[in-house]
Amino acid sequence: MKKGIHPNYHNVTVVCACGATFKTKSTVDGDTMKVDICSKCHPHYTGNRKIVDTAGRVEQFKKKYNLQ
Repeated sequence: MKKGIHPNYHNVTVVCACGATFKTKSTVDGDTMKVDICSKCHPHYTGNRKIVDTAGRVEQFKKKYNLQ
C-alpha cells in the first residue's frame, strides 16, 4: 500500500439522540460521532412502525383495490 494516501481508520464511540452508545471504527475525525437515529430507536427495529399519511393515500389505495 502507498503511504500517506489512506485516511486514519480508528475507534469511535457513536452517540444516538436517544442516548444509546456503541463503539465502531470510522475514518471520521474525532473520537465521537453523533447520529439522530439508531437500531434501538428506529421504528423498523423496535416494531413501532406507523404509517404517516397526510394526503389520504392509504385510504385511496384501499378504496381502489377494495381492501377495506
